[in-house]
Amino acid sequence: MKQQQAVNRQTYDQVILPIYSPAEFIPVRGEGSRVWDQQGKEYIDFAGGIAVLALGHCHPALVAAVREQSEKLWHLSNIFTNEPTLVLAQKLIDATFAERVFFANSGAEANEAAFKLARHYAITKYNPYKTKIIAFKQAFHGRTLFTVSVGGQAKYADGFGPKPADIIHVPFNDLEAVKAVIDENTCAVVLEPVQGEGGVTAATQEFMQGVRKLCDDNQALLVFDEIQSGMGRTGHLFSYMHYDVIPDILTTAKALGGGFPISAMLTTNEIAKAMGPGTHGTTYGGNPLACAVGNAAFDIINTKEVLDGVAKRRELFVSHLNKLNQQYDIFSEIRGMGLLIGAELKGELKDRSKDILQACAVEGIMMLNAGPNVLRFTPSLIISEEEINQGMVKLNKAIDSLINN
Repeated sequence: MKQQQAVNRQTYDQVILPIYSPAEFIPVRGEGSRVWDQQGKEYIDFAGGIAVLALGHCHPALVAAVREQSEKLWHLSNIFTNEPTLVLAQKLIDATFAERVFFANSGAEANEAAFKLARHYAITKYNPYKTKIIAFKQAFHGRTLFTVSVGGQAKYADGFGPKPADIIHVPFNDLEAVKAVIDENTCAVVLEPVQGEGGVTAATQEFMQGVRKLCDDNQALLVFDEIQSGMGRTGHLFSYMHYDVIPDILTTAKALGGGFPISAMLTTNEIAKAMGPGTHGTTYGGNPLACAVGNAAFDIINTKEVLDGVAKRRELFVSHLNKLNQQYDIFSEIRGMGLLIGAELKGELKDRSKDILQACAVEGIMMLNAGPNVLRFTPSLIISEEEINQGMVKLNKAIDSLINN
């Protein structure tokens, strides 16, 4: 047997499919909102695994859940059910509008299931021509061919051959644009309450309520993609709760497992009846390990202490960003909801988000962007005030290095 060779960042370029461009350092250990790389350098984590690590790295309760479940059952398949799956499903139902849950492994899988369900429900309940999906420009719903086609960004969807048909994209937050295209053949309107990859833009109250009414008037389903905005990210368990608008189908993933791959699609009994055994499925969905961790994460996130703390932490982030803006005049807008924060760049740093991310890595901070012109913050929901303050000092140094050097 060959002795395992030491790996470094160059190894990535030699062995991994070239679809990502990761940072030059390799994290090897994390605790809370701090991460250490191969050389022992410490970083403050404002990325949170792209809104996944709602409780930070290696939260003791999640570590304990993995350890305990790993000594019981790892996998069964859906020929059998299991206790962690049923417990987590009941928790999601008790806390939301939902009456039925489908578990999968990723946000794309949950959205794929949601879009298939929306069409299948409309086709079986109404007629075979009720298949139109209305979605929004700059949206992001996953990387499968169906979900990338519903997403409103050509850079992710073009170049892979014929796309699923009967999908229309209109501008986000534009109710008149939806009115212009919705009709009796529309099966669903699909939206992110807060567009993540598209620039961290939140839906307006008027838009959300107007879309709900248009769906009702046209017997179309309203599908909320809360892959990124769900599980406490905006200060409620799910962001639809801010709007007093209830969807027909909701998808969630990312923070649902606190770092362990799991996703879910939630819906009502009436809509769920369109499906039957064999209509849809997934080998790993409802995996006991994933659901055990999901239960531990849910019990912590869905508490008043954590959810109320999101607004306080947002205030601190925004205060720091406003001070940065006063100093450097680099942001045209700071937007989003809760701890899903976007800062749009202007002036000298316009379209230079990647440069900022690289400078941040040098200073010891893990950051995200949302396209070339928006800095994105999706930290742990329980990140400490001290870590926010330290991270923002590092961000200031990174920006200063770009502007003044």
